[in-house]
Amino acid sequence: MRKLPPLRSLQAFEAAARLGSFKAAAVELNVTPTAISHQIRLLEEICGHDLFQRHPRPLVLTSAGARLYPALRNGFDALVAAMASVGPSGGQVPLRVTSPNAFASRWLIPRLPERRDRYPDIPLEIIGTDAIVDLRSGDADVAIRYARTMPAGFVAQEICRDAFFPVCSPALLARDGRAIERASDLLRFPLIHFDWMNRDPQAPTWQQWLATAGMIDPGLTVTEKTWALSFREELHAIDAVVAGQGIAICSDVVVSQELECGALVKAHPLSLPGYGFYLVSMSHHPRQAVIEAFAVWTAQQSNRLLPHLPGSERHRQRSC
Repeated sequence: MRKLPPLRSLQAFEAAARLGSFKAAAVELNVTPTAISHQIRLLEEICGHDLFQRHPRPLVLTSAGARLYPALRNGFDALVAAMASVGPSGGQVPLRVTSPNAFASRWLIPRLPERRDRYPDIPLEIIGTDAIVDLRSGDADVAIRYARTMPAGFVAQEICRDAFFPVCSPALLARDGRAIERASDLLRFPLIHFDWMNRDPQAPTWQQWLATAGMIDPGLTVTEKTWALSFREELHAIDAVVAGQGIAICSDVVVSQELECGALVKAHPLSLPGYGFYLVSMSHHPRQAVIEAFAVWTAQQSNRLLPHLPGSERHRQRSC
């Protein structure tokens, strides 16, 4: 029989180590900070070592605590994933995939019919959100993360990387009736902006694009007219562009289908580097085979993306 410390002590220590605070651990476990302190003291007595350096703040693990924490974290993660994989009898458990809203709507969902034909017995639950879902909590099995670098601490692989171009509806150009020959020509049109939720100062926005374009087009003078329409949501900005209401700086991956079918065109060849789309999951996930099948499918879909994107710029981007 295994001799284990009390589960409450293990939970209290793992939560305090992960959150870096007795108070935050107490909130998560719905107990008082005093109860957290008591449980950790009990665990320390059982271990025969202090697990935290309590002074000075912030909370810091001792060498003994640093050895214990990864084992507990991984054990709890595995337990959460195993419980999440247990579904009602008589039906397949959906693979829960969290994805940024725009990527889910414009890239993932249009390709799902092909996936259902290939994997009819593995249903999906798509969780579209721009918030980062903590996979350790068991709220999702796999995540598509949009970031400059590969997320650490997980099993991760890059699906593809994007670039940002000014795009617009062909109807908008037709109404104007004049060719776009220089970057400054874009200022004839309404410029559409959307918020970047990650607040990255180097995000590929109109400000960044116009600053870059100004170095190759001396005639480009940016006035107070920075943009004519501004949206909180990227999807709303894309809808406005498709409707012919202006020009926006958009990801060539997210609007790949619109570029392929001609609903949108690149208004100017100057691009800005974007980010990577990463498929992320927990190591030793009990549904690893299902996750790997989903990873293979997304990689195949990404590999099909390159030949369909118009223009010569895309082949210079990092291969998807």
